[in-house]
Amino acid sequence: MKVLIAEDDDHIRNGLAEVLEGEGYRTVAARDGAEALEAFAREKPDFVCLDIMMPGVDGYEVCRQIRRDDPAVPIIFISAKSEEIDRVVGLELGADDFIMKPFGVREVIARIRAVTRRCFASRAAGTLPASFRLQDIEVFPAELRARRGDTVIDLSLRDVAILGLFHKHQGEVLDRNTIFDACWGQDYMPNSRTLDQHISQLRKRIERDPKNPAIIRTVHGAGYRYDG
Repeated sequence: MKVLIAEDDDHIRNGLAEVLEGEGYRTVAARDGAEALEAFAREKPDFVCLDIMMPGVDGYEVCRQIRRDDPAVPIIFISAKSEEIDRVVGLELGADDFIMKPFGVREVIARIRAVTRRCFASRAAGTLPASFRLQDIEVFPAELRARRGDTVIDLSLRDVAILGLFHKHQGEVLDRNTIFDACWGQDYMPNSRTLDQHISQLRKRIERDPKNPAIIRTVHGAGYRYDG
């Protein structure tokens, strides 16, 4: 999924991009409202993170113009304007959510995942499997969740991609390049530490015993495998 981040503060914009790319999204950056409108028309993002106080065209006007072209694309306002009227105006213009600065990474991830679920529900119905099973867990891609009995496991977009890849290639050893190409994109510069760290964190959530994984097994010198 592709996300447009419109934010004039370099630090915040780059930080949001880092968080979202870590979750498995592709990002497009814009430094002001005019750039945001150009990027939206050119890139056709799946949803938009939009600052309000930007030079030139402000976030409210960007939202108005986007809504004229696309009434359905999700928009999240991320702004230091914290008065209730600012939130009300944003929502009345058609924004789906409003996050106030300063914000925490966990809050942003939770809001983005909620928007992603709505995107899947409205746009991807019929294109994703309702669920698939990996041993004793059942993965629900459109929900960004897995379940083991009554236990709910939250997943990122990239987690779902990785688990789906192992499910599709049950019994096969998947080398690092194959996993990177499928789940990070072919333009990503491979780093085995990045993959190993992600697999380690994923195991902590899906394995009964992360130190002795039964779902994602390490094949030393070759990659990883799911045996079923």
